[in-house]
Amino acid sequence: MNESRPLSRLDMLRFARRVVEQQAARQLALIDRWIAEEERREAGCRAAEARKERTADWLIQHGLNRTNVDAVHVGDCWVAKKSGRCRPVTREQAVEALRQQVPACPHCRPDTALGVLD
Repeated sequence: MNESRPLSRLDMLRFARRVVEQQAARQLALIDRWIAEEERREAGCRAAEARKERTADWLIQHGLNRTNVDAVHVGDCWVAKKSGRCRPVTREQAVEALRQQVPACPHCRPDTALGVLD
């Protein structure tokens, strides 16, 4: 463009359009990143919900040294959730633990739920 000639109104409008187009492209890219982040967050929440829904039916609580077995619990026992030292087990493993004199939780009474009473 010739420097001696002033910009016409049409030149200024075309320049303004290019500026707006660049800004819009940047804003769309930013919004696309926000959408991708939100989709990742929601996928993580759905995965956490799926893990939460798959709670075990029976739990065995281990001691502080992780070798001793302290108690047998029903899967949704609040004491087991609070302890943080429980591992999921099958029904057969829970019954066998009770037969091996592992104490039943006095709060959720897995021995009653399993039908294993002394």
